[in-house]
Formats: sequence, C-alpha cells, structure tokens
Amino acid sequence: MHPSTTLDFQQVYDTYQPRILRYLTRLLGPQEAEDLAQEVFLRAHQSLDSFRGEAQISTWLYRIASNAAIDRLRSASFRQGKAEIELDEHCECGGEEMGRAHLLAPVEIVLLEKDRYHCFMDYIEQLPLSYKLIVLLSEVEELTTGEIAKIMGLSQETVKIRLHRGRTRLFQALRENCKPEEWM
Repeated sequence: MHPSTTLDFQQVYDTYQPRILRYLTRLLGPQEAEDLAQEVFLRAHQSLDSFRGEAQISTWLYRIASNAAIDRLRSASFRQGKAEIELDEHCECGGEEMGRAHLLAPVEIVLLEKDRYHCFMDYIEQLPLSYKLIVLLSEVEELTTGEIAKIMGLSQETVKIRLHRGRTRLFQALRENCKPEEWM
C-alpha cells in the first residue's frame, strides 16, 4: 500500500478482525481473545495515521496482535487464571473410531475431524511460546516465513529454525500420543 493512501479504519476492521480474532483465540482462548482483539484494533486505530505502508496492513496487524498476545501470556494474572482452570476434556487422539471412518455417517466424520483438530491445537498449546507463535502463524494462519519474520521482527533464518524446531516437537508429541495413520 502506498503511504499516501488513506486507510479507512472501518474497512481495515471489517477485513481483518475475524482473522486476528481467530489467531488470538488459538493463542489465548475465546474469552481472552475477545478483549485482546478489541485492544489490538484500538491500538491500530490510534496508529493508523502513522502507518507508513512499509509492510502489508495484515503484517502490521498480526505484529500488533502477536506483541499484545505475548504481553498477555507473560502477565501474572493470565498465568494465574490459566492455572485455576480445571480441564475436564482430555485429548483422546487414539481410538478405533478413526479406523472406521469410512463406516461413519458424514456428521460423525465431521465430529471426529473436529476432535482431531482440537487435539492438534492442544499439542500446539504445549509448545514453548517462541515456537507456538511461529507454528500457529505458519500452519494455521498459512503465512509465509517472510510474513512471519516481519510480524515477529525476526530474520527469516530464525523463523525457519524455530518453525523447524516447533514442528519437530509438535510431531514428536503427536507420534507419542496418537496413531500415525490418524495424522497423515
């Protein structure tokens, strides 16, 4: 975008709010994400006039969101609240249901896929923060290493290394806890 182009905040919000909210939900959970997404767009609104167009607007917004999420994840109040939540749901990756997928009704297949997705996200959640952000941006948000480098303020080599290490840890956890044929 050319720096002299005037950005309309409502258009930016309408275009990118669902993506940023989805990204933050994956990082923090739905309750935290709603509040933080509002903060991200408040910051963006306040800084929109100074946006120079050196990066894409999406890259700029993801960077604001990532920095805000990192701050929130590091905050004592967030960690305390997270420690107090008792999870009743455990990841059940294994099971003969997946092997019988061809015998199931379409609704059951969708539910199994949803369970597999939540299990996958549970293991991403367990990654160290420096890997989790990059894996989410790459694997879930489908951004390139160049875009991730700009968002995170890192070199592309650092992003590639962290992405490789994050994927390695993720797939190791999946191999240890799930049947390989269910993930490939």
